[in-house]
Amino acid sequence: MKLLGLFRHAKSDWQDPRARDFDRPLNPRGRKGAALLGRHIADSGAQWDHVIASPAIRCAETIEIACEAAQRPIAINWDRRIYLASSATLADLLREQDDSFNAVLMVGHNPGLEDLIFDLVPDDGTSPLRDVVEIKFPTASYAVLELAIERWADLADNCARLTSLTRPRDLDPALGPEIA
Repeated sequence: MKLLGLFRHAKSDWQDPRARDFDRPLNPRGRKGAALLGRHIADSGAQWDHVIASPAIRCAETIEIACEAAQRPIAINWDRRIYLASSATLADLLREQDDSFNAVLMVGHNPGLEDLIFDLVPDDGTSPLRDVVEIKFPTASYAVLELAIERWADLADNCARLTSLTRPRDLDPALGPEIA
């Protein structure tokens, strides 16, 4: 069995209309969400053998703030292929991982991360957490999937069980959706 963590970048700043999408930083709410999730991930006891992340500024800031808040420095492997990748691209990237890694954390973007959950977790009514993701996998969300595989190369549709899902609003209701 392999373990896969998916961590979506926190809320980014849209104030500079000239900024390239890749270069958008986190906004204050995103910084708070990243720190909160970092502490939560550490408190959950998850031990990630390998971390791969999109090098987009909002992803880099998310994982760096999360690690700082958790007081756990980790080696991050930046991979540009994660930036705005489709589920198929993310799955291909996971299939390339060394089998010595039993637990991989991927930090990236939607819709790719959300679609990867849909591809890996069967839509057979047995996963209430998958149903929550179908509603929305918001910024700074963190999901843990158990994969019924021995080798990363064997990653395939419907091979996973979604065992944990945490959204910022689950830890702090003030980080939930803004209601106008």
